[in-house]
Formats: sequence, structure tokens, C-alpha cells
Amino acid sequence: MHIDILTIFPEMLDGPFRESIIKRAQEKELVTIRLHNFREYSTNKHKNVDDYPYGGGAGMVMMADPIVNCIESLTSKRTYDDIIYLSPDGELFKQNVANLLSVKKNLIILCGHYKGIDERIRQLVVTREISIGDYVLSGGELAAAVLVDTIVRLIPGVLGDETSALSDSFQDNLLSPPVYTRPYDFRGMTVPDILLSGNDKEIALWKHEQSMERTRKRRPGLLDET
Repeated sequence: MHIDILTIFPEMLDGPFRESIIKRAQEKELVTIRLHNFREYSTNKHKNVDDYPYGGGAGMVMMADPIVNCIESLTSKRTYDDIIYLSPDGELFKQNVANLLSVKKNLIILCGHYKGIDERIRQLVVTREISIGDYVLSGGELAAAVLVDTIVRLIPGVLGDETSALSDSFQDNLLSPPVYTRPYDFRGMTVPDILLSGNDKEIALWKHEQSMERTRKRRPGLLDET
């Protein structure tokens, strides 16, 4: 997979992509992540990327020229499956969307800032808009890190155990069951005996029942989506 991320603050994403699973995925050449500062594509002599909004109002708006110029430069060299704009009014990012994006070959992710981007960018080049939640961030960089992490861990070969991602919360609209490790007895609290039974069928049934119960208590709305 190849992912190009457009931002005016590429340094914000250096750390998340140089650690842990994402780092190993890049070292295995399972994913390539490139950061592009679209300020470099500004035609303004001062390299400005924002201006006051038409019609008045507080805040600044990201200009069309630098972003569209950057995207057109990239698309002239590669065919992209999606050009994603991270926005509070995009579709809510859920596991099924991550599953879908994880099988794509080439993605562009656009990080906005200030009061958003010129609407004409959305009309001209953006193919998909995604929100990671019903709240507002200062910019799209943290959302991009969330998006990339969620997608990349699903690529075959990224995780040590190929089945690990399949048992994550939300894969079947259920929360994960409780998990335990050594020691067996911790401050008087012991591991459920069923997990030590060796009976795979009964363990699987117990895990499913626990997932159902946890989801019913904590996120009942997920059950309505099954």
C-alpha cells in the first residue's frame, strides 16, 4: 500500500509513523507513507496557504491552489483509489470502513486546518470524506495518524499473528471479551477456569457470550447494527 499525506505540519506525523507497528510495516515494505507539505505548492510569493473567508466570519480558510496543485502533481504520477479529506462532517470512521480501505493500493489523505478547506477542493478532487468522531480537532494530522494506524494493521503480514486483527473489537459489531495473562492469581482475583480448560469450543462460546454481555452493557447501539 502507498499512502500520501498532505499537511502543512508534517513534523506532527513523524513520531507516530516511526514507532511500533507502523514502523515495522514500513520496514517490511508492506506500506509506504509519504508526507507532503502543500505549502510548497503555493503560487503566492509568501507561500501562504490560507485566506479570509468570503462573506465574513471568524477564522481562516485553506486556499484551493496549493492543495489542488499538490494533488494534481501526485495523481499525474500514480492512480489513487481514494483521495480522502478528514472533516467533522464526513462519514463516521468505523471498522468496516477501515476494512474496506485496507485492501486499497494507493490513498491520498488531506489534513485540513483552521475553518476548513475551500469548498471547491472538495468538489474538484476529494473522493471521500471521513470523520473520526463528533468533535473538532485543531487539524487533520492526529486524525490521519488514527486512520493510517487503523488501516495498516489490517494489511496481511503487518501483525505477527494473522488472525489477531480479526478478533478486534468492532469487527463483528461486538466489543472484545475480557483478556487475561499470568499470574493466575493477582491480589485474590483469579482467571476464569474456562480459559484454562483447553476446550476450544467451550472457550470460544464463553468469549462470544462475554462479548455480547459487554456490548449490551457498554455499547448497546452496536447490537442494533448487526
